[in-house]
Amino acid sequence: MPADRFSTATRLRALGTRAAERVYRARGRTVRAPRRSRLTGRAAVLALVVCSLVVALAYPMRQYVSQRTEIAEQQRQAEHARKQVERLREERARWRDPAYVEQQARKHLHFVRPGETGFTLPDGTGIAHRPSDRGSDRAWYQNLWDGVDKADRAEGAGESSASGEGN
Repeated sequence: MPADRFSTATRLRALGTRAAERVYRARGRTVRAPRRSRLTGRAAVLALVVCSLVVALAYPMRQYVSQRTEIAEQQRQAEHARKQVERLREERARWRDPAYVEQQARKHLHFVRPGETGFTLPDGTGIAHRPSDRGSDRAWYQNLWDGVDKADRAEGAGESSASGEGN
């Protein structure tokens, strides 16, 4: 026998069930057994504990994932910096080589060795520059003086040729 057979709630439930049976029998219907809730007290407590754990662990998990992402980004940046340092070390080693320095001076500054004749050629045409040629590969001061000479010639066009144009 169940221990709660004689409790008040059990007796009232039994009385209600018997009264319902009598009413249904009088009407010619059968009594349906009362539905028991599928959610017991233990299941409700378990569901509450699980929900609490999910809520309690959501923020730390989000922090963990964001920190892992940040660590991966920092590692990527460190690798990029290592590659850049290696590239700069190689470039510094090249600049310590006198032959490389000479090559760069010839290329960018148009230096020549004593006894050599330097020519500045336009982009791949093979024709040497004349003093009146204008080009982006010429020094800025050459372009400036050519502009001054051109302006001087334009002013002196109405004057005689003995005004010193050839100086």
